[in-house]
Amino acid sequence: MAFRARDWIFPQPPVFPERVTDPRERRTLVVELVLVFSVTLGLSGVRSLLSLLDALFRPEPLAQQQVAINVSRAELGLIDLLKQLLGVVQLVGWGALGLFLLWRAGIRLSRIGLDLTRPGRDTAWAAALAAGIGIPGLAFYFVAWKLGFNLAVQPSTLDDAWWRPFALTLSAFGNAFAEEVLVVGYLLTRLRQLGLSENTSLLISAVLRGSYHLYQGLGGFLGNVVMGLVYGRVWQRTNRLWPLVVAHLLLDVVAFVGYAALRDHVDWLP
Repeated sequence: MAFRARDWIFPQPPVFPERVTDPRERRTLVVELVLVFSVTLGLSGVRSLLSLLDALFRPEPLAQQQVAINVSRAELGLIDLLKQLLGVVQLVGWGALGLFLLWRAGIRLSRIGLDLTRPGRDTAWAAALAAGIGIPGLAFYFVAWKLGFNLAVQPSTLDDAWWRPFALTLSAFGNAFAEEVLVVGYLLTRLRQLGLSENTSLLISAVLRGSYHLYQGLGGFLGNVVMGLVYGRVWQRTNRLWPLVVAHLLLDVVAFVGYAALRDHVDWLP
């Protein structure tokens, strides 16, 4: 048991992928990482930081300010639906970009755990991760909000249209797919190729995950850093990405759809 615990705390990098030693190839990988994240979640992190700074300079305390995740994007319902779907396409495209770059480099999807060879085990891991992160995470959010470290986060302010549950579920999938593929499968694989230690890579991944949640406040940042540490380590030890995607999907579906269904019926939600 002690040996297993040590493997989880101080893991050794796997044999695959091989470390890139050629200086030109290493520079290419670094440029690729900068380009990918400068148009995806890295850019989101910078925008999120600016949103938090803007909130901090307002006269109202953070806890009295609100921020919504899924908002209406048009007056006409059909156009709003189409814009919501385009947002999902963008997120899936971000994740697909990372997968394409890995595939082009000779890294198959099965190498990062996006195959369907272990549905039972993947489902069990997903359920455990969703429960293990979701329940404490919700409690942490409410504590951070009440203490004034977080804005009041509204997962959805969409009108009660027939397509709302459908759009919110797809939005949850888009977020889960983009984040877990890019921040875990893609980024950690590339950092392994650059020769970074597993713990250093994990910290970079977790801080990046927290950065694009800064718009929620310091609680949102810290909560997602912890989530990133757990999810990233599970992937490093199991090399299975589907459990992370499914667990993240479950968390967001409960948050998005559940909030939309309950917000007009309870008074303790923001």
